[in-house]
Amino acid sequence: MSGEVVSIATGGPLQIPLSDPDLTQEDLNAINAVLCGDRLNDGPIAEKLEKAFAAHCGRSKGVAVSSAAIGLLIALTAKGIGEGDEVILSAHGFRELGHAVLRSGATPVFADIDYWSGCLSAEKAAAKITEKTRAIIAGNTAGHPAEWPAFRELADAHGLFLIEDSSEAIGSRHKAGIVGSFGDVAIFDFAQPGVICCGEGGVIVTDDATLAAAMRRLRSRSLADRSSVSIGVDAPFGAGMGELIAALAFSQLERLDVLLERRRGVQAMYDGFMQSFEGIKPPYIAPEIEEVHWFLYVVHLGTRFSKSSRDAILEDMHTEAIDAHAYSSPLHLQRAYRELGWKKGDLFVTEKVADRAVALPFHAHLTPEQIAFMVARMKDASINSGAGAAIY
Repeated sequence: MSGEVVSIATGGPLQIPLSDPDLTQEDLNAINAVLCGDRLNDGPIAEKLEKAFAAHCGRSKGVAVSSAAIGLLIALTAKGIGEGDEVILSAHGFRELGHAVLRSGATPVFADIDYWSGCLSAEKAAAKITEKTRAIIAGNTAGHPAEWPAFRELADAHGLFLIEDSSEAIGSRHKAGIVGSFGDVAIFDFAQPGVICCGEGGVIVTDDATLAAAMRRLRSRSLADRSSVSIGVDAPFGAGMGELIAALAFSQLERLDVLLERRRGVQAMYDGFMQSFEGIKPPYIAPEIEEVHWFLYVVHLGTRFSKSSRDAILEDMHTEAIDAHAYSSPLHLQRAYRELGWKKGDLFVTEKVADRAVALPFHAHLTPEQIAFMVARMKDASINSGAGAAIY
């Protein structure tokens, strides 16, 4: 189902949106059933989603929340992480998770990424560990699984809480297992443009029953809690998932294999057209990765391109009514973190990759003609930017 998106350059509707949810009549029926019922929150569908999503990840517990960002804040709070503690994370990726660390009262400590995968480097994260470090957040950036065996070993060796940011990676697999199965907790998000696309909502999964119970208490109060002695134990965030979002998410989870397969077909078309593109590399997949399901189709411009030439390419793409974007604005260079002392040059690889990463439209409704058009336009734009000729 498509909604109108406005072009930055022309002010008119974009012909090719960055994302277009892959919804069906079954999804509408699921939502309509909730609207015709008597429960819009604190209902059974959210509980059913929690169990089904935990099972999908091979975990025993799921906690449905309003977003991945609030889910991280809940997880950190439940673990007792806050003022005086340090949390190691990447500055490249889902920025709201960094903001959640800041809001918890803990100090975010950024480590650099692997140039090829874009994921936090386990080796560089290890170098940032101090006596104040309590947790590591490693993300499956744009869908590519991180170095999970190395992170698990690192966290266990130092007694650290390992948080798996899977907000962009539903369905991806490392050879060691599916994403969501590695961290002490793993956090998923259902906002656009993910494969399970509900506009909002997320799930935390874990095998720690005590931690799951604490996260539920912090998430929200249920009607039953009005007469419970637990009512005074924690001050909840009021971050539960309503039945409408739960119904939409559960409907999509039930056909997840179909949704992923449709996006895999679009990925294959992109890969084919990108092979003849000199100086611009398609998304990388490491040898230890079994399966990647991309969040967006992120291409990386060669070193002959600058940030300004990247921006010129994006402007040309917008003129052609293609909703392409810069993938990342490094978190450590944003104001709240600059005030903590971070500055340009602190994370060389993160900054280099961010300056040259372009997210192209990626959804199941793209046609071969549209993909061919976008790749051709990007080739032309690279010539217009003065970065050199592209090979067709």
